[in-house]
Amino acid sequence: MEYLEFELPIKELQEQYEKACQIGEESDVDVTNTCKQIEKKLNETKKDIYKNLTPWQRVQLSRHPDRPYTMDYINALCGDSFLELHGDRNFKDDKAMVGGLGKIGDQSYMFVGQQKGFNTKTRQYRNFGMANPEGYRKALRLMRSAEKFNVPVVCFVDTPGAYPGLEAEERGQGEAIARNIIEMTRLKVPIIVVIIGEGASGGALGIGVGDRVLMLENTWYSVISPESCSSILWRSWEFKEQAAEALKLTASDMKKQKLIDLIVKEPLGGAHSDRPGTFKSVANAIEKEYKVLKDLSPKDLVEKRMEKYSEMGVFKG
Repeated sequence: MEYLEFELPIKELQEQYEKACQIGEESDVDVTNTCKQIEKKLNETKKDIYKNLTPWQRVQLSRHPDRPYTMDYINALCGDSFLELHGDRNFKDDKAMVGGLGKIGDQSYMFVGQQKGFNTKTRQYRNFGMANPEGYRKALRLMRSAEKFNVPVVCFVDTPGAYPGLEAEERGQGEAIARNIIEMTRLKVPIIVVIIGEGASGGALGIGVGDRVLMLENTWYSVISPESCSSILWRSWEFKEQAAEALKLTASDMKKQKLIDLIVKEPLGGAHSDRPGTFKSVANAIEKEYKVLKDLSPKDLVEKRMEKYSEMGVFKG
């Protein structure tokens, strides 16, 4: 398991605990009390560290290499019921954007989300989770299919941003994202958005319009990444921690600003420390939110969704 810089005290205690237990197994020395003391200190240290995370540390956790990605959630939630669908019927199949039909329990959903890679080869294959225009057009095609068959949509957001390359701009990146935003506001089926990692810029907004927007505890959602903000304001990436603080990009900040609806708690140590527990929490949250939305008429869904986004950024004196 990989550890981030601020997690090094946990790593040291974990190694001490494992060595003490190993000594007890390989010899006749009774190390039970020692193991208990180290374990107690380890749990206390974890609580102290994860209870007082800074915005930048949450950004780091959202990018943890062991953190589950979109397909991990889909496979865990749907099992063998998931059927992946490919292509935008126009240019090609974007591997950074995945989607398809699956079931949670007895309810069918259309799942859409960005997919990152877990090693160098798969990161290149998935373009680091940065979708091209055809990725957003594929997502919209799937959402329209869901509307046609009255299937609710679940979007998993985890991207450092839409792909900024020349070829993406040539094929209409801005138009594709803008088209998705306007079409999602008037889609006549429930849309539940779950931010499971990075929610950066238009790349996130392209599949981020929903009746209910959920954020996992250690994720972030912002118009720009802390590094890019730092490079613009201070001409250097060295001020990324101050930028993360100023951007108010954490789940709690988003909830206070009423830009999201619910924070999904993560296990102590982050989503990667207890994957089954995280998957269960996300599945429960999706099912709970869908129960609230399923009885609304298409007209009410669209009206409430448009009203929700129209009120964002409006403050009364």
